[in-house]
Amino acid sequence: MSLENVNLDRGFFHFTKPYHWMGWIVWIFAFLMIVFGVVMLSLEGGLLAGGLVAAFGFLLMALLSPASLEADLHKVRKNAPQPDDLEEEALKNGYELESWFFGRSSYSPTNDPNDWILPAPGPSTWNKEDRYAPDGDGTPLPEHPSKVGTPRPATFSTFGICMFMFILLASISVGMMMVDQQTAIDNGEILDEDAGMKYAPIAITIVGLIWLLLGFFQHKRQQQMIDTPTSLVRSVAVGSAELVGQVRPAHEQWINVVVDGNPRRVIPGCVEFSWEYEVYVCRQVTTTDSEGNQSTREECTWRTVRSDEGGIPFMLHDGTGGIRVESNTFMKKSLGNFVKRWTSNHADTLRDHFQTEFAARLFRDGDVRKHRWTAYALRIGNPVYLLGMVKPRSQSELAAENIDGTIGHTTISVHGEDSPGMKANIQRGTELANLGRILSSAELLILPIVCVLAGILLFAVL
Repeated sequence: MSLENVNLDRGFFHFTKPYHWMGWIVWIFAFLMIVFGVVMLSLEGGLLAGGLVAAFGFLLMALLSPASLEADLHKVRKNAPQPDDLEEEALKNGYELESWFFGRSSYSPTNDPNDWILPAPGPSTWNKEDRYAPDGDGTPLPEHPSKVGTPRPATFSTFGICMFMFILLASISVGMMMVDQQTAIDNGEILDEDAGMKYAPIAITIVGLIWLLLGFFQHKRQQQMIDTPTSLVRSVAVGSAELVGQVRPAHEQWINVVVDGNPRRVIPGCVEFSWEYEVYVCRQVTTTDSEGNQSTREECTWRTVRSDEGGIPFMLHDGTGGIRVESNTFMKKSLGNFVKRWTSNHADTLRDHFQTEFAARLFRDGDVRKHRWTAYALRIGNPVYLLGMVKPRSQSELAAENIDGTIGHTTISVHGEDSPGMKANIQRGTELANLGRILSSAELLILPIVCVLAGILLFAVL
């Protein structure tokens, strides 16, 4: 599949389905739950149970359904291999067992939703002598918005329909349980204090309000990306600007990140990075019910031990030219999915192992089962999207790079300063890659409103 075969305007409704085999397995299981729930609805006394089973089937199906453009863009990405020189510099994808005895392994995602969708120029084609110069004939990169346009998600997709059915069926089931509980109270079968369902409307309303708040901010960010025109580097003016391009080395080159000081864990060619070291701590928790019966369960959580982040300035090149990005001035940076994760049954050193074990027993009353290190990065050759403030560079900066100032975009740089109606940020991935995974305004705003209304109606039932 090529991008020419993909309609970027999805219209009112688009049926979506998983594009990973694991997603398909859970999706089919969810569909069977819905069918089973519908069958139970037809049986005597199965109205409540059937509604709940079908509701959670719709929830699973919604969570496993991709956005309206996501699956098609994934197919395009798979059919558009990267240049050989970029492939050589890429991290080894997939799972790798480094030591069976020590339980050491590493994993790099095989599917990166923030990676290029269309082929990107490899380092062998870059102008090494003048990093500000255009590529070839100076046309924008194949994935630049000026070439591919701005995608528009469907108003409703499989996700939206399934989430609506989940809210509807779950609300009806909760309402029925509330009525049954109230009937039991009226008949003296249970006390009012034991009626836990009376808090259900409050919980549903609060969940809906939180969902609406998160959806509003996400919608705002998406609309800003959709509505802001993308500038070309060769013609960008001083002031606020949206730019899309490829990460290339600036005068400072790049960083080879050594994660947590271990030379076995290296992420090469980074301009932005963050990593965290976590331990999996398990402890025994004893609880006592209202009748005085005690039960013990194991509770396990990942706890962060230490982390680090950093970066250096880089070049954003969109095919028409390169512009310097002062990335250290940006407060908001989204590096996307992790690029590599290492796990081990032991810490790197005996000292670290005993320190984490001692801390876990002292402060968490538990023991350490696993260790993991997760790295995120923006690397040379990656796609990048940014909103920022374009400002003139000082004469000393230009002199340090022997820039004569005759070409406009060599005398300016991008800074992480907000402007009215625009929040400065850096995101790994192009505009097409970032917008290809979004939900519509209706799915972000209408669905949580329906959830809030369902909670309010349940108050009326109560």
